Amino acid sequence: MKGLKRIALVTAIAAAPFAANAELKAMNDSAMGDVTGQAGVTIELETKVSIGQFKYTDEGSFAVNDIVLGGAGVTASGATAGYNDLLDQLKIDIDVQDDGDATIHVGTLDGNPIDWGMTVGSMELLAGSTGTDSTTLISNMSGYGELAALDLRVDTATDKLNIAAAFDVKDMDFDVEFLGIGIRDMTIAGAGGNFDYDGDGSVMGADPDGEFGLDPTSQEAQVLAGFANVNLDVYKGNGLGASTATDVLRVDVNNVYMDVAIGETIIGGTNIGTIGIDNLAITDTKLAVYGH
Repeated sequence: MKGLKRIALVTAIAAAPFAANAELKAMNDSAMGDVTGQAGVTIELETKVSIGQFKYTDEGSFAVNDIVLGGAGVTASGATAGYNDLLDQLKIDIDVQDDGDATIHVGTLDGNPIDWGMTVGSMELLAGSTGTDSTTLISNMSGYGELAALDLRVDTATDKLNIAAAFDVKDMDFDVEFLGIGIRDMTIAGAGGNFDYDGDGSVMGADPDGEFGLDPTSQEAQVLAGFANVNLDVYKGNGLGASTATDVLRVDVNNVYMDVAIGETIIGGTNIGTIGIDNLAITDTKLAVYGH
């Protein structure tokens, strides 16, 4: 059980980079220069990262082995689709606003969404110094997709980090070894074409007041409607409900909107069929993370 608690902690922290809010700007917006202001620092970047092992150790350990992150071409399916293996064409604008807020906008040099890919050999639970047992949780993970928007803001009025993103997963495969389950051809996409985000009776692309604060006829709205949208705030705060914990890591999930589809669900070596989740909405979700 302690191992599962550690996994939950790592998962909460790892989830933090995926979010979106009303200020979200599509990467291929032609007016990208207006997003962060008129002055600041710009970084152009291309990279590919390999990590032999990431390990979190308490009494036992949680290890992630053979991690590769780069362009969609680091995966076999991404390479077949014509992508290269570099995370490239990135343009990162960093600004400090007049009110003291710091903003980071990740855009692109060529105006297209950023293609990404990742592979992971395995995720394992390992016994501590008194034992030799281990359990492989997930193995043979491979996935790629596109990042359409990513904005980060540190708000000096609230001391919160808001991280805003719109992304998709075009293909992901992995095996959940300890349960004997295999997932093939999983995709994540936007629910924007047929989902009423704010409950006003209209859907993205047809809402006269503009979902996400965007003109629904704008290029930004049309681009972001095709991608999963997520909104997180990360900050130091108190525990939830009756908890007496203070100075904890708070992650507030303001919203998650997406469609999920799984092409093959393999159990016992046999494909039992497809799974589809339409118009998934997660709202008003809060996490408090701290040691014990």
